[in-house]
Amino acid sequence: MTDLSTAVAAGDLDDLIRLVDGLCSAREWDRVVELIQRCRHALEQRGLQLWPAAEYAEYRLALDATSEHAGSVVTEEAGRFALGPLWEVAASTHPWELLAPHLGPGPARAMAAHERVLRGEDLVEDDTIDSQVLEIPLRLLEWEPSYVVATFRSDQADFDAPPAPRLVEVTLPEAGEEIGDDESIEALLDIGAVWAQQSNGSRAAVAVRGSATEAIAALGHDRCLLAEVTVAEAFSRIAWAGASGGAYGRRRGAPIGRFIAWWLGAALVDLAWPVDPTELEAAVNGLRWVLWEPTDFTGGWSGCIAVESATEGLAWALEAVDSHREEDVLADA
Repeated sequence: MTDLSTAVAAGDLDDLIRLVDGLCSAREWDRVVELIQRCRHALEQRGLQLWPAAEYAEYRLALDATSEHAGSVVTEEAGRFALGPLWEVAASTHPWELLAPHLGPGPARAMAAHERVLRGEDLVEDDTIDSQVLEIPLRLLEWEPSYVVATFRSDQADFDAPPAPRLVEVTLPEAGEEIGDDESIEALLDIGAVWAQQSNGSRAAVAVRGSATEAIAALGHDRCLLAEVTVAEAFSRIAWAGASGGAYGRRRGAPIGRFIAWWLGAALVDLAWPVDPTELEAAVNGLRWVLWEPTDFTGGWSGCIAVESATEGLAWALEAVDSHREEDVLADA
């Protein structure tokens, strides 16, 4: 049996990562916890930069360990350098009934609950969950999509995008007259916030008098690829983009993506927050939803949408994209 104090004192990160894998394979969860504590102590007392091993060990606890051990690492800040926030990781593999008793109070507990909701659980009756953290229903409604959720593994994660509609290239009309709609534009920009602020992406949004295609034109395009979609399809794409870290950013998690979709819907139709789900359903079903891409988009992450209110004569458009840096693409070639 490997002596943990000796392994930590040696300070070899590769060896420590392999040690974590071995302990997890043997399901020696208490020893994984001890290793985390020793790595943290070595950093605080001797300045040994062993935090990557500690973070990896916490991730593996959240993913693979018993509900008790998984719950013990779930906090708001945990998983800063992991493949996803640890409340999302833990909730991806542990049902709420088993995980909940081991989660402390606070936002992370509520976020884990919302992740379980996205995975099919109805938690409306659980009064231990702080409903004010996201202020969206603790169950999926009939008009919502089956939101795309992450699949976490020991050394990687899949953040698959929703199925893409068939996009058709069109010539755009003249740009619509831009108007001030700060709340709707802010909600649109939040979809691609991580891509623009932490990664290699960009975002721009506009509100106009006119149609969805006139709103896209107001972003500086004369042609684009587009498809009209249902509310469910639009919410699925918005939630995926809002959850994503893109090429280099920190993933926010699927519940945040769902919240962003709800917030955007409420902003576009001027409903007060927190929004009544029945009112939101009726209002967003009265809008025209479009997914689109610039004609020069060559792949990566796309959260481009446009929305039109024919009754109000208004439309909104977001261009949000992200990609790997050219030098990284060349390095992988």
